[in-house]
Amino acid sequence: MKLVVLERNSVGTDVDVSCFEAFGEVDYYPNTVAENTAERVKDADIIISNKAPMNETTLKDAPNVKLICLFATGFDCVDLAYCKSRGIKVANVVNYSTAAVVQHTILLALALEEKLAFYDDYVKSGAYAAQDRFSNFDRTFGELDGKTWGIVGMGNIGRRVAKVAQALGCKVIFYSASGKSSCTEYERVEFDELLAQSDILSLHCPLSDRTRGLMNREAFAKMKQTAILVNVARGPVVETQALYEALTTGQIAAAGLDVLEQEPIAKDNPLNNITDSTKLIITPHMAWASKEARTRLVGEVMKNIQAFLDGEERNIVNK
Repeated sequence: MKLVVLERNSVGTDVDVSCFEAFGEVDYYPNTVAENTAERVKDADIIISNKAPMNETTLKDAPNVKLICLFATGFDCVDLAYCKSRGIKVANVVNYSTAAVVQHTILLALALEEKLAFYDDYVKSGAYAAQDRFSNFDRTFGELDGKTWGIVGMGNIGRRVAKVAQALGCKVIFYSASGKSSCTEYERVEFDELLAQSDILSLHCPLSDRTRGLMNREAFAKMKQTAILVNVARGPVVETQALYEALTTGQIAAAGLDVLEQEPIAKDNPLNNITDSTKLIITPHMAWASKEARTRLVGEVMKNIQAFLDGEERNIVNK
């Protein structure tokens, strides 16, 4: 059996992936883009990929493909209808990074709330050593205790964030982007109410027609000027230009982003002009990527392959 790992480095070179060799011959590629996908998969029985496009263009000359395993939960890069028409099963991995994303969400909120970058720079610049008093709190900061934490998307990650936020003393409210949430543990509100009430607003929803551009000029105009936005969902949920204007005009206080409309960040992205890390923190789509999460991801793909070979439909998204 021939396996092709198209984006081996997407799980990190510090994580061992030699386990796939138990299933047969494996070709590893550090990264793969659209232009070289078709050539690399033409002899494959099983494809392991992340962002490489899986569609008629890339798969039509790969007659042996039976299974596509994703190093991911999302499957936007896969043409599910085409794969189904070919009898190609597609398997994703869910919940492997929940703990890591929750941790990063809380980290961004706390760092922005406490103006952590300012105080770290204050000490490292020598300004703290030069002052004559034991403490410094020149930049006003507050507590999460007693604040309202709003959530868009109350799935596995959203619920875990809600639990931690509540433990920190926050009142939790949420908006169901799909309109189908079964969550009853927290107060569900309409979107405008969520915007108006939230001191911290974190996004954990999938990208869909309902959520694309959800955070736009109109949305930011309804938020508190003291509010902090955290986006660890998908970049296009937030309109970049609208966020830039909201931050630079003081419409909202701060934002923490792990995802962007274009990744990696475009050189002409206006957010590049905001260098104050008490107002904006951007991390390079790494909230999901603790070593533990990446190790779980590889293990789950192994289980998906073994299940497929055993005639089971484990995590198949195009049944």
